[in-house]
Amino acid sequence: MSVLTPEAWQAVALSLRVSVWATLVSLPVAILVALLLARGHFWGKSLLNGLVHLPLILPPVVTGYMLLILFGRRGPIGSVLAEVGIVFAFNWTGAALAAGVMAFPLMVRAIRLSIEAVDPRLEEAAGTLGASRIATFAVVTLPLIVPGILAGAILAFAKAMGEFGATITFVSNIPGRTQTLPSAIYAFLQVPGEEGAALSLVAVSVAISMGALIASEILAARIARRIGR
Repeated sequence: MSVLTPEAWQAVALSLRVSVWATLVSLPVAILVALLLARGHFWGKSLLNGLVHLPLILPPVVTGYMLLILFGRRGPIGSVLAEVGIVFAFNWTGAALAAGVMAFPLMVRAIRLSIEAVDPRLEEAAGTLGASRIATFAVVTLPLIVPGILAGAILAFAKAMGEFGATITFVSNIPGRTQTLPSAIYAFLQVPGEEGAALSLVAVSVAISMGALIASEILAARIARRIGR
């Protein structure tokens, strides 16, 4: 395998930046949506569930094109945000948005399953003692679902690291600006003789993803022991 160039390391750094931001920004929303789907009883629940999981069903290119239509400089949302200096299209922030959208269903599903595994009687008992819904969630539910939240966050991070189709459609493949690790691998594969550089980036990608998964398992095990599971 060849030594990575500064441009390749720049793509790795950008991927880490994009993945971290995509995960952190999506996490609070994912917890709220997972809570609604797991405990809520309202009209349109099936519709919400379908919308959440839509990025898993649609081709990534379609998702990226929809983001471009909505968040492009002339899009209904992007044009408004551009007036206050927030630009997504052809910017690293757009890569984070695309990665977050594609990873969101995985995060929600992991957290939802964790919430559904919590015995509702524990929450009901807290309610009978006078605790509000927010207090019940913070004191009873949240500590029990931390492993699920962690698992969802790691899954989302890994998915964001590997996101390609939606990202390249929405923000293109601009070196130093929007070229993430998968995009850099694709670019190297288009140049004869650069297969070694592509393979090196593949190795880096595998190492980062495996490291994140192993760290997740270790942290989840420690948290589970602390809460007595």
